[in-house]
Amino acid sequence: MTKLVDLSMPVHRDMLTFPRVPPPTLVMYESWQEFAERIGAAEHGVDWLTASYLVIQNDHVGSHCDAVKHLRGPDAPGVEGIPLEYCYSDGVVLDFRDRPSGYRIMPEDIDAALAAIGYTLKERDIVLIHTGAGAYNTEERYRTDHCGMTAEATRHLIARGVRMMGIDAITFDPPVWAMFETKHFWEAHRVMIDEDYWHLENLMNLDQLPPHGFKLSVLPVKWIGTTAAPVRAVAIIEE
Repeated sequence: MTKLVDLSMPVHRDMLTFPRVPPPTLVMYESWQEFAERIGAAEHGVDWLTASYLVIQNDHVGSHCDAVKHLRGPDAPGVEGIPLEYCYSDGVVLDFRDRPSGYRIMPEDIDAALAAIGYTLKERDIVLIHTGAGAYNTEERYRTDHCGMTAEATRHLIARGVRMMGIDAITFDPPVWAMFETKHFWEAHRVMIDEDYWHLENLMNLDQLPPHGFKLSVLPVKWIGTTAAPVRAVAIIEE
């Protein structure tokens, strides 16, 4: 039996976003009746067909995948340059829910979490960092109360063949207040400047996953030239 677990945030006008990132706007610009009338079907008795929405959304809203262009600049590849083989692979969940808000995850923390679940990483594994923040992603503390990755921990995973990573928090790094407190600014993000790696943010439901032994599908929308794109992240568990 196959079980699917949705790891993606709902996208709507009132959702929480990263500070200063505008929430999405979803506007119906043509109703079911208006479409039928516009194409001339209504005069033949078909007065209800389809509606259309205009969606205005920042590329870093909701569950999304950051591309290296996010840090490297305009000449770097966007999400269209992410190899698909890194977007569908074996998943691994590392549990850091016991770490305090603002905690900086280091390589030794990664190794301890792997030892706790008895797992050895292999090339192209997708590693998910479980902070617990996904459980309160509708509350204001979602922006402030979580741990995050360091440059050292990120490079530690890359050295073991991991190029796609994710987190159930609003950023892959510690929260902004902790960046200013420790003077480490988007250190995990900045690894993208010289490494081909990608990370997912704003995941949820990681508590519904086993530590390993499942597949992950994290395919981003094929937007061209953007620094990120929405992802419908799904775990596939064979029971």
